[in-house]
Parts: sequence; C-alpha cells; structure tokens
Amino acid sequence: MKAVVYEAFNEMPGIQNVASPDPTPLGVVIKVMATGVCRSDWHGWVGHDHGIELPHVPGHEFAGIVEAVGKDVKKWKAGDRVTVPFVGGCGSCPDCAGGNQQVCSNQFQPGFGSWGSFAEYVMINFADTNLVPLPEDMEFATAASLGCRFVTSFRAVVDQGGVKPGQWVAVHGCGGVGLSAIMIANAMGAQVVAVDISEDALEMAKSMGAAAVVNGATSPNAVKEIRAITGGGAHVSLDALGHPLTCNNSISCLRKQGRHVQVGLLLGEQRKPSIPMARVIAFELEIVGSHGIQAHRYDDMFAMVKSGKLTPEQLLGRQISLEESIEALVTMDQFTSPGVTVVTKF
Repeated sequence: MKAVVYEAFNEMPGIQNVASPDPTPLGVVIKVMATGVCRSDWHGWVGHDHGIELPHVPGHEFAGIVEAVGKDVKKWKAGDRVTVPFVGGCGSCPDCAGGNQQVCSNQFQPGFGSWGSFAEYVMINFADTNLVPLPEDMEFATAASLGCRFVTSFRAVVDQGGVKPGQWVAVHGCGGVGLSAIMIANAMGAQVVAVDISEDALEMAKSMGAAAVVNGATSPNAVKEIRAITGGGAHVSLDALGHPLTCNNSISCLRKQGRHVQVGLLLGEQRKPSIPMARVIAFELEIVGSHGIQAHRYDDMFAMVKSGKLTPEQLLGRQISLEESIEALVTMDQFTSPGVTVVTKF
C-alpha cells in the first residue's frame, strides 16, 4: 500500500510502498477514505512523543470502510462505514469496564504507538471496543474532521467543562480544536469569547457562534479584556492551543470558582507551564484535563449533528492528496489557513 513514512524525527517524510496490514484476531483493517492533518501529528514528527518507533506512518483522525475482520471480532463486518476515537481502549481493564476507555491503562493511539492513517489502509485492534459506526448521510471527510479535534472538544466542553446555558466560555486558540469548542459551547447555550492572534481565525470563530473575539496579538491585555467582556471572568475556559501563555491566560481569565480545561498538548520544552497557583487557591478554581473521548459518547454527539445543533462540516478546510499531506504535516506548527485540512485523495 501507499503511505507517508518518516524514518527520522524532524526530517522530511516521503511516500513509500509498504506492506498492507493484516488484522489481529480482535482487530480490523480499514480502508482509509479520509484522514485529517492534526497538530498532534506534527508533535509526533518532531519527536515530542517518545512512544513512536521509527520508521513511522502518522495519522490518527480518520474514517473509512472495514476491509478485513479478525476471527474473534463480533460486531463488525467488511463494508461497514466506521471511524474511531484517537485513543483506543483494551476493553478489559478497570478503566474500560468503567466506561473510561480514553484513559485506559493499556491504551493505544494509531499514528503514535502504531502505524496510522496517512496510508491506504490502517489496522485497529480491539475493534469491538473502539469502532464507531458512521451515519449513512455523513461524508467521510466530515467524519475524519471529527476524529481528534471535534470529539476531543465535545468531551472537553460537555463532559469535562460541564458547560451550561448562559455561561461565559473563553476559548484560547482558534484552530481545529478551538473552532470545534466554540461551535459546541454555542450549541450548549453558552456565550463564547474566542481568542487568537489571526484575524482570519477570529472571523471564522464568529461564524461558529463566538459572541466576542479578542486578538491576542493586538490587545494590550487579553486577560483583562476577557474579564471585561464577561463581566468578571469566564465560567469555563479552554486552552485549545497548548502553550504556556494560553494555559496561563486561560486560568487567569476565570471568575471565582471557574473551571479551566486543558485540551491542547503541552509537549517538549513547553510541558511544564507556569500556573498562577495563588489565584487558583484564592478563587477556588478548578483545573481539569481532557484526553480524547470514548467510543460510546459518539451517539450523543451524532444526535446533536442530526438535529442541526452541530454542523461540523463548516469546519472543513482544504481537501488534499496524500502527497500534499507531507507539506501540510511539516508546517503544522505555523499559523496556516483556518479549518481542518483533510486528505481525501490516496
């Protein structure tokens, strides 16, 4: 099969012809119909994720068609249209038994601990635990755009953030995760302040339902501006970028007893951000992490999509070829065009 492969960290990947995968007894092989290009893939490529063994095929947010099924798989058959969470569970540990596959002690992540979806085929283990059936009317490109950023934002806003109607929500960073969070928080009845340094991204944030925007590049004090807009601070604030500055600003912009949700990854030299702990104590703030989503939570999200409350197709940006994904991957740390870039031509 054709795949994007890198043989060293921070060196240019290339297109190679590699062996197609076979399913494990509990796994399936999926023909990839669409796969998103995500900042997490960039983190892996530069070597921030120490679980990657070289050579490696990146890609973790995808949708496709089941091609082959392992002998012990019970719920799936060839031809099924599916997607998967970017964190897979083993299905048998206490975390999985409790419904928290996203923090499974034996978790796996395609595109990191195993070869991913920048390829014509990808193998997913423990299929009965991790596969999600796609609605028949959902395009593969839209489904792939959900795979990491949108579903991660859904859990961050709805489950971890506990956002309620009428609350103020601040979203720091208006990339794929941030724009998804804005749409979801707006659908939950919240008022959203979007923060970014790109006017194009802020314009897109408005189209996703942001009630107000703050340009961090031109504002003399973004935190102070958010507090003024929200009448004392946000009830919930998300760092959707993953940077020491946005993390600190997210915590600092909260009102008393507010909740900060860390969604963006802080890796490499940024993995130990400075936190205003005196404010956390004095204001009784909550700091919550959010890591992926469970396969069984897709039903509620799909119900909101079907009702029209969520329109993830609005987040789609460029649709590119597998060959073009190489440039998109290696420049992911730059502030490029808004929206989710999806590979749809293999």
